[in-house]
Amino acid sequence: MKALITGASSGIGLEITRYLNKKGFELILVAKNKEKLEKVGLEFKNSKLIILDLTDLEEVKKLYLLTKNDEIDLLVNNAGFGLFGNFNETNLKKEIEMIDVNIKAVHLLTKLFLHDFMKKNHGYILNVASAAGFGPGPLMATYYATKAYILNLTEAISYEAKKSGSKVQVSVLCPGPVKTNFNNIAGVEFNTKPLSSDYVAKYAIDKLFQRKTIIIPGSKMKLITFLRRLSPRKLILNITYHFQEKKKIN
Repeated sequence: MKALITGASSGIGLEITRYLNKKGFELILVAKNKEKLEKVGLEFKNSKLIILDLTDLEEVKKLYLLTKNDEIDLLVNNAGFGLFGNFNETNLKKEIEMIDVNIKAVHLLTKLFLHDFMKKNHGYILNVASAAGFGPGPLMATYYATKAYILNLTEAISYEAKKSGSKVQVSVLCPGPVKTNFNNIAGVEFNTKPLSSDYVAKYAIDKLFQRKTIIIPGSKMKLITFLRRLSPRKLILNITYHFQEKKKIN
């Protein structure tokens, strides 16, 4: 079995890499930070390393062309980042880059590899979204919106695959706060205790192979997500805004 993992140099991506390595997968690891990825490569000596910037769609297409003949069984679209602040004050360039990585790169890779997987009637795709995708997110508006896109896209694709009778599994990971470098990039510090990235990674892969479509680690986050679905959107906006306000800017 062979897996392609984006954003593999840190956080959830790195822990998914470690867990899949223990399960005997051959690994193709993708990240834009050359130094970090090469350091990870020392841990997984037989892995294939690809250094690309997924904010560039031409680089995304290049990634597919470099790997389409590698007989990949599992695609993990993990690369992504967030940004904290009022929408009228946040950096537009960073937001566009976020949309490019969090949405466009995931969309394109999912589309291309799903087509191949459907032809051979085998394969797994895990798209990493967030519990943020279940509603609007004042003070992290763009990030929440990108994750809502991935959540809804993946759920629809998964349903289509099941209705067609395909054995291809498409799942979406929707964690709450996780202890990763995400906080530093987004400029926030969570005021609730985050889950460990190794726990989230193991839980995600196990549930993927159990053919679970929407994967939410942690009983507390499952309950919060359930309650959010039942609550009026105006209430969700109010609660989310006050929750976000309590985050400390680094």
